[in-house]
Amino acid sequence: MICRSLIKAPMSAPTLHPVTTSRKSSVGKVLLALLLGLIVGVGAFVLFVRHATKGAWNEFAAKITGRSLAIDTSLPTVVTKIQRLQRLETVVYNMDKVVEGTRENAYLPNFIAGDRLLLVVHGQTVAGIDLSHLQPSDVQIHDRDIHVHLPQPEVFATTLDNSKTRVYSRETGLFVAADPNLETEVRAKAQQDLQQSALADGILDTARKNASATLTTMLLGLGFEQVQVD
Repeated sequence: MICRSLIKAPMSAPTLHPVTTSRKSSVGKVLLALLLGLIVGVGAFVLFVRHATKGAWNEFAAKITGRSLAIDTSLPTVVTKIQRLQRLETVVYNMDKVVEGTRENAYLPNFIAGDRLLLVVHGQTVAGIDLSHLQPSDVQIHDRDIHVHLPQPEVFATTLDNSKTRVYSRETGLFVAADPNLETEVRAKAQQDLQQSALADGILDTARKNASATLTTMLLGLGFEQVQVD
């Protein structure tokens, strides 16, 4: 009996058809070209929109992108312009005053243990409006009319002019030396008195009136037709 052995031949790997490979390569190149073209087109469109700011090109870009011209004349712009003035010094009071200071002993008379000083002082008090406190709600705008409500006026400083302030007289008791702190204390008291005198004379009212006049002139210069400052 003759046995025949069957030997199975190994399967060979499938071969790619040259036409199929070439077709896939062509599709890939087309897709890549379309992608690059899209990127270049978007870039060109962005550059056109950003730089088309004048004439017909601007109008064309506005129609494409939906842009429209808007001029901001809102309240904060005016508030910022006013606040830049910061402390608006509107009035200065120059004053002269004679101030007396004494140091007394409870048991001994002044000619023995006293110390008396007369000081002639010259100083000034400056007042105005601190416009940095101005809030957006303090400014109301209607077309070309504006109403500004100012912060409260305040005294900015009261100072003594040392070149014009002098000791008029000094009397010291027989058994005591002159108190070195007396003149300093008298100067401080004189400075307080000058400020109180300015307040009593209405320096704050004057400061507000002057500030109102100054701001009215400034706002009229900015183009407002009706200006109310209070």
